Amino acid sequence: MPFDPAVIRASFAVVERRADQLTKFFYAHLFTNNPGVEELFPARLAEQRDRLFAALTQLVVRLEEPEELTGYLAALGRDHRKFRAAPEHYPAVGASLIAALKHFSGHYWTPEIEQAWLEAYTVISQAMIDAAAAVPESTPRWWDAEIVGHHRAAPDLAVLTLRPDRPYPFTAGQYLTVCSDRRPQVWRPYSVACAPRPDHTLELHVRRVPDGLLSTALVDEAGRGERVRLGPPLGEAVLAPDSGQPLLMVAAGTGWAPVKALLEQLARDGGRPATVFVAARGDEDQYDLDSVHGLVKEHAWLHAVLSAPERGASRSEAARLLREGLEGYGDCSGHDVHLAGPPDLVPAVRAQLLRQGAESEHVRHDPVTATFNRSRPLTPAEWFLEERDVPWINRTELG
Repeated sequence: MPFDPAVIRASFAVVERRADQLTKFFYAHLFTNNPGVEELFPARLAEQRDRLFAALTQLVVRLEEPEELTGYLAALGRDHRKFRAAPEHYPAVGASLIAALKHFSGHYWTPEIEQAWLEAYTVISQAMIDAAAAVPESTPRWWDAEIVGHHRAAPDLAVLTLRPDRPYPFTAGQYLTVCSDRRPQVWRPYSVACAPRPDHTLELHVRRVPDGLLSTALVDEAGRGERVRLGPPLGEAVLAPDSGQPLLMVAAGTGWAPVKALLEQLARDGGRPATVFVAARGDEDQYDLDSVHGLVKEHAWLHAVLSAPERGASRSEAARLLREGLEGYGDCSGHDVHLAGPPDLVPAVRAQLLRQGAESEHVRHDPVTATFNRSRPLTPAEWFLEERDVPWINRTELG
């Protein structure tokens, strides 16, 4: 590796608290100096800026883990084919990124830091370009899919059934990105909520996010017969191959979607002891319970715990009972662990389960990045103060 990851990480720490201003500067610089590039981006950039900084954070985190970085960049490069990203776009992006970093670093910026970022970006961009070039020409940039089912499972949540125009090659536990003509150039990630099916249909669970562009369109506006686009499958939170270890899963909110897919795949593979905690903010946010009960009834190896706070219960009390619920499970050593839910929940649950004996290499979840302008993860008590899906209380055990 030609650059020093520690230099990159230290310089990034200088600017990360000014993420919003930095990304605004980046896009202004990019569009001003590269006429025509703006057409590749959505008209409203607020959420896009958030996602840009999240991706940048993931890259910085992985710089000292070459194997993980290589896999992440390869997936990113393949995925960027859907944006029609071409090799000539990468130098422009790199120049604007370094200009933004330099501007907001002030006197902390040095020629050595600039050289490190230039070398790092060269490695990153070339890896993405090579990965995109290695994709067979027969592989589409995206899949067109018809919405053949649209069920309002909760006031702010829809279960969508999609039929792609050709077989979609995913593994249970992965996620994909979706784009709709209702919101041009806006792509958002959603976990696939089923294992591969004989009829090639896919299931997605979409919760409407306040002011969310695509989620609002998919939950409130889209209907049967409408078409959407699907990016290539992403993510590595799949079942460990050839593992016979018992499973512990925590699914908070729409985190139930990937866990449901994993359980369906597990059933096809013959099953093994599995405990899943299915969590929600409250009774009104629990959904797809028929599937939970059906899976438990059908498979003796599966034990489920349904959790939601009582009406009127304090959120700090809910956080306390959450911690106790996890502690009550006991020793987590020798388990495969899967976590799915709000991004601030996953790191804290992971940390607790590691304290209970879970081995880090056996804990799987999708990449998570702290919310804008947050210097630390939320504490368990704070999970219940956020306007988001949060985990569980009042356990109801099934199976």
